[in-house]
Amino acid sequence: MFCSRVALRRLQRIAVAPLNVTGSVTGASQKEMSTLPRVYITRQIPPEGLKILRESGQVQLELWDSDDVPVPRKELLQKVKGADALLCVLTEKIDAELLDAAGPNLKVLSTMSVGFDHLSLDELKKRLFFRVCVLFRGIRVGYTPDVLTDCVAELTVALLLTTSRRLIEATHEAKTGGWGTWRTLWLCGHELAGSTVGIFGLGRIGVAIAERLAPFKVKKFIYTDVAPRPELASIINAEYVSVDELAKRSDFMAMCCALTPETKEICNKDLFSKMKKTSIFINTSRGGVVNQEDLYEALSTGQIAAAGLDVTVPEPLPTSHPLFTLNNCVILPHIASASYTTRNAMSSLAANNLLLGLRGEPMIKPLKL
Repeated sequence: MFCSRVALRRLQRIAVAPLNVTGSVTGASQKEMSTLPRVYITRQIPPEGLKILRESGQVQLELWDSDDVPVPRKELLQKVKGADALLCVLTEKIDAELLDAAGPNLKVLSTMSVGFDHLSLDELKKRLFFRVCVLFRGIRVGYTPDVLTDCVAELTVALLLTTSRRLIEATHEAKTGGWGTWRTLWLCGHELAGSTVGIFGLGRIGVAIAERLAPFKVKKFIYTDVAPRPELASIINAEYVSVDELAKRSDFMAMCCALTPETKEICNKDLFSKMKKTSIFINTSRGGVVNQEDLYEALSTGQIAAAGLDVTVPEPLPTSHPLFTLNNCVILPHIASASYTTRNAMSSLAANNLLLGLRGEPMIKPLKL
């Protein structure tokens, strides 16, 4: 466990540090800006990453200078034309249309996210282009895992406790006059002590969540994944089980898997029907792993006790959505990685991935296509 923490801190330092480029251009005055690789950034990213790119002297930048409104699709398709590299966030769909609009100059794609379901991997893999009579495959892709592990784990635990102990309901009652005399079962929730916690998708984040929950006297950790992961499981003494067993045995179930064709809406009526009526369901992975109509049915009928969601489909979730009518459903606006430290680390890692990719060097965190 100690070694994994040291490795994570080291990665965070590497991600944030500007690249040491021997003999690099230090400013546009030493080289005509027009000859530098052109980079388009689809969002006003946190300042540390932007600083790395601007001070590198290696690229000419253009960006959608807003953090409140995503770049309109029509404008994005115009701006990527002829770009050598693209730095995007998870709100931009990188598909065949965009790659066609960008053209053959596009060599590097760097996403400031750990999830990559917004990227059309098949399209990225099949992009072929000729340079100096040599066939090269695809576009190099970087992403930003690991640096957000601690932050996401903290938020997951906070969401779990908020949901299981009914804190949003309690705050509302205190504010609106519902706080009357002391009552024996009023606003009672479910505690972690003596419970079984199930983790759906055991990676670094799943392990970090379990490490934080263990001091609450959790009795047992169980997990499911595409295959057993004994090395990670040994850190938290977790037992590998099937999806059905995870649903049946978990008092608390935390979704930590990637969104893939196999996991799309895997949390559906069938899975919820196997869970305990006292179970708490938590999702900080991707909204697409849940069938939200089935979740609403499970919550509204008492099939499961409560749910805490940091991710939904779509995002933002319309305020008229039925899930917002339920007292036993806590919904957050996708803030799991929202700390100043983590978002700056993500933007810095994305920037360094991009610069390394343009130089033909190994990225710090490449996405294997």
